[in-house]
Amino acid sequence: MNKWILGARPRTLPAAIAPVVVASALAGPDFNWFRAALALKVGLWLQIAVNYANDYSDGVKGSDSNRVGPTRLVASGLASARSVKIAAFISFAIASIAGLWLALLTSPLLIGIGLLSIIAAWNYTGGKNPYGYSGLGEISVFIFFGLVATVGSYFVQTEKITLMSFIVSIPMGALACALLSINNLRDRAQDELVGKRTLAVRMGDAAARRFFVALLVLAHTAAVATFKPLALMTLVVAPLTFSLARKVLSGVSGAQLIPLLGRTGKLQLIFATVFALALAIQ
Repeated sequence: MNKWILGARPRTLPAAIAPVVVASALAGPDFNWFRAALALKVGLWLQIAVNYANDYSDGVKGSDSNRVGPTRLVASGLASARSVKIAAFISFAIASIAGLWLALLTSPLLIGIGLLSIIAAWNYTGGKNPYGYSGLGEISVFIFFGLVATVGSYFVQTEKITLMSFIVSIPMGALACALLSINNLRDRAQDELVGKRTLAVRMGDAAARRFFVALLVLAHTAAVATFKPLALMTLVVAPLTFSLARKVLSGVSGAQLIPLLGRTGKLQLIFATVFALALAIQ
């Protein structure tokens, strides 16, 4: 696989795609394919930028030296720290251009939200006091890849914000958090050794596993809480949810958790597709 595709971590990209799909379905007759495409571009390139930025920051800090998970570019020596940093900045720039276009079409407030998103993305593992090292990563992911991504994608198409747009953002945020949660659970032992106090490290192994399952349950519960009868269609993915939960609770650890990251991303995409279909036909 090309090293830059590897560094972009394709398995994490459902976190950027799912909110746009759901928000576009909720928009109904106001659906605007061009604005939705721009929102998708923002989400995808911001996610890629986050991945490169984390690769760079963790690499220069040396916290990825004995990594359990997928190969990192800087830590493995596949790419220099400078080139990965540049890749992150280019990705941020592409996301910014698409975001600026949306701001010009809708509201200048999106510029401020975009800047906050970039700052949050960089400081997750970058800077002197990365909040991802303090167990706050899940909160940030829920806010930016759940609330902001979903409500924002809905707003740029409809130019309004509704209570329902917030409600449907909860499953998206929960599943995005689940992606980070399974990632941090996999790396928990190594992160603890290098001083990364992720939420999984702070909670401990058993509680971190229960937290992952709780996120999956929250996603299903929030979908049903829309009180749209067809939202029950999301229960068709319950077997995949149950399978993931059972596997994580079984105690598998380290490299055995790597395939579960991909399965969690798959769950988010399928869940979002079914949820979007339910919202679109009601």
